[in-house]
Amino acid sequence: QLQLAESGGGLVHTGESLRLSCDASGFPLDLKAIGWYRQAPGKAREGVSCLPSSSSGDSATYADSVQGRFTISRDNRKNTVHLQMNGLKPEDTAVYYCAVGSLYCSGYTSLAWVDYWGKGTPVTVSS
Repeated sequence: QLQLAESGGGLVHTGESLRLSCDASGFPLDLKAIGWYRQAPGKAREGVSCLPSSSSGDSATYADSVQGRFTISRDNRKNTVHLQMNGLKPEDTAVYYCAVGSLYCSGYTSLAWVDYWGKGTPVTVSS
């Protein structure tokens, strides 16, 4: 059974960094595109970043709000995807989720793209 588990969230101050991890079991992560999403209190869930499958040849994609601050990467040996978050801002406060969709990131910002969700890890950035 495919399962995703996020970790690495926590409470940090403005400008600090966190690295989130998404551990997968039940399938090799490099065969699918992996998306990171977040949901702030009272707001809709939104796509943050997506890493396509290893075979796609495409590059990672990022939301404008995190471009240049966040980096998504895959560790195939550990079957884990990371989201390195630098220069965190209070507006980055949210529960962060990883999810699996198709081979490609096209359309990942639509929640309909997702086949499987993790349970999320909370990130709080204080000013």
